[in-house]
Amino acid sequence: MSPLLLENLNPEQRAAVTLPHESALILAGAGSGKTRVLTTRIVWLIQSGLVSPHGILAVTFTNKAAKEMMTRIAAMLPINTRGMWVGTFHGLANRLLHTHWREAGLPQSFQILDSSDQLSAIKRLMKSLNVDTEKFEPKKVQWFINGHKEAGRRARDAEAFDEYSMRLAELFEAYDAQCQREGVADFSELLLRSYELLYRNEPLREHYRDRFKHILIDEFQDTNTLQYRWLKLFAGSHAALFAVGDDDQSIYAFRGANTANMAEFEREFAHGNVIKLEQNYRSHGHILTAANTLIAQNAHRLGKNLWTAEGDGEPIRVFDAYSDQDEASFVVDEVRALNREGVNLTDMALLYRSNAQSRVLEHALFSASVPYRVYGGLRFFERQEIKHALAYLRLLTNPDDDGAFLRVVNFPARGIGARTLEQLADTSTRSGASLWQTACTTPGKVAGFAKLVESIKQAITDLPLHEAIDHVIEASGLADFYRADKDGADRLENLNELINAAALFEENSEVNSDERTDELTASSSLESFLAHAALEAGEHQAGAGHDALQLMTVHAAKGLEFHAVFITGLEESLFPHEQSAHEENGLEEERRLMYVAITRARRRLYLSHAQSRMLHGQVRYGIPSRFLDELPEQVLHNLNRRAEPAYNTGYSAPAPAPRPANDTGYKIGQSVAHAKFGSGIIIDFEGRGSDARVQVKFREAGTKWLALAYAKLSAG
Repeated sequence: MSPLLLENLNPEQRAAVTLPHESALILAGAGSGKTRVLTTRIVWLIQSGLVSPHGILAVTFTNKAAKEMMTRIAAMLPINTRGMWVGTFHGLANRLLHTHWREAGLPQSFQILDSSDQLSAIKRLMKSLNVDTEKFEPKKVQWFINGHKEAGRRARDAEAFDEYSMRLAELFEAYDAQCQREGVADFSELLLRSYELLYRNEPLREHYRDRFKHILIDEFQDTNTLQYRWLKLFAGSHAALFAVGDDDQSIYAFRGANTANMAEFEREFAHGNVIKLEQNYRSHGHILTAANTLIAQNAHRLGKNLWTAEGDGEPIRVFDAYSDQDEASFVVDEVRALNREGVNLTDMALLYRSNAQSRVLEHALFSASVPYRVYGGLRFFERQEIKHALAYLRLLTNPDDDGAFLRVVNFPARGIGARTLEQLADTSTRSGASLWQTACTTPGKVAGFAKLVESIKQAITDLPLHEAIDHVIEASGLADFYRADKDGADRLENLNELINAAALFEENSEVNSDERTDELTASSSLESFLAHAALEAGEHQAGAGHDALQLMTVHAAKGLEFHAVFITGLEESLFPHEQSAHEENGLEEERRLMYVAITRARRRLYLSHAQSRMLHGQVRYGIPSRFLDELPEQVLHNLNRRAEPAYNTGYSAPAPAPRPANDTGYKIGQSVAHAKFGSGIIIDFEGRGSDARVQVKFREAGTKWLALAYAKLSAG
């Protein structure tokens, strides 16, 4: 074992890394080096001879995390690590099902439906069954199906107590039958089908239990009920489970995450063997003091206290804005000042609880010519043109995929109308055949489409993956369609990027020789790439470009860190969200979300709130968030960005001479009246048109910025 492996680990990290063959819960606080501990643990196990790479199963929640883990392990280990199973829950379930497709009751070339593909399949099913989509909304049907699957239940086990829920259960069963017939599986199905495979097949289950001696799980606090049951099937009674998580960062209850899994794991596997990683290597002391004090308000937590050896650092800056526009202006000014001081824009983040808050921020940034990027916006593999290209590729590997067929049969347009497709679907339903099979025997334009796909399939037979995709984009007519579109340049660039992604996939693909047999894994590189694309569809793709400020929801910020962080919109009913009052433990989850937001900051943290805010087309007057009151005053510095004007704006002395009017029709020094704030004098104005606003010194209410589009001022 390398003598440098354990160097620079703190005592708690070293204790976690060098655990013997036993299960443990690693309670890893934000910025405590959990990824380093996970990867070093794997390397230590292998170098110590306690297990071979073949005996390790490591589970993450994102492909990015899995890739980072493998990169770090490869840098520390000089041996071949291909035998390890490292990936996401869905990725590993997909691997298991493709290896044992027969036992799982799936076709060898089954394809994965992402969320939008699944919704399209549900809509198609409901149309074929003449279901009233106003009474049974397709999205709600999707939630019903996925909710039950993620809880480990099939349609026969669904909770159905009335006519409505019984009908939902029937649709669930019909949907499963449709997917089976078409040879496709949605994300929830991957995990449930692989769980069922291991549960009912004892020889297979024992094979994997004998193989995987050490199972390591990242972000354990985010596991749902089925994921934990899936892990327990692999573990049996002999494997050592190394679960790393932080209950204070559990913010995905809406996705089914079950924080009770951590306490249950401690009871069932760790038996009180808990190691707390509390030394933080990210943030300065004042930031951690704020985070610790805030999260201590939560009653249901395992408990830990972050600390740092880096000193207290700067106080946390708090800004009380007059309005959301005023808040945005403040943020822009601070961002530009930090940037002038040498902080890169990409190392600053603007966080908000709800996407609805971003518009004002984006407008202010655009107006100030500050480059920004909305992190977690429309993802690469979910863009329209990419979905079209992938649908063609899916048809090439599985012609019976009705969802892919319907997406591109008339795109680009081929004169195949809705009536033709309805007749095709009716014939398909009566005969029990797929749309593709029916199209091949139906004269007319749909048969011409089938011949086009067949000709493309023949043409790419011997081509490398990226060249094959290039040919598909051209031969399908997608490239010409977007070339002719005046707004198609960006879409063409995205299609070119798909070809680049395929080339990179080819370059990075490694065959796990110990897992493959000619019988079990004969899938082509195209099929593998499609699986990769479907699994990646849920990942946030960083856009190319120059230095840009990062905008994102707090949920999207989890796992990231920045030199400077702005947490905006800290008002009651906004953050904490108004829905939290109606949900069990909702406020505690909101507080965990605030904890996550605070701990994204390394050196500087800003907290801001507005007295009034435009949300959903209405002005809302808010009060500061209770989270601000829960922070210790000694670490806060309350800002007063706008000083009083140098001239006297009191009412006992003359106001300054009016300045020429701008396009608002108002002048500085003009007397005005407001229905709520009373009489006052305009002391400043900014903006134009619908964005214009004035600063008014009110006799009793003080100085406030008001948007003229909503303030309804009258002459004083």
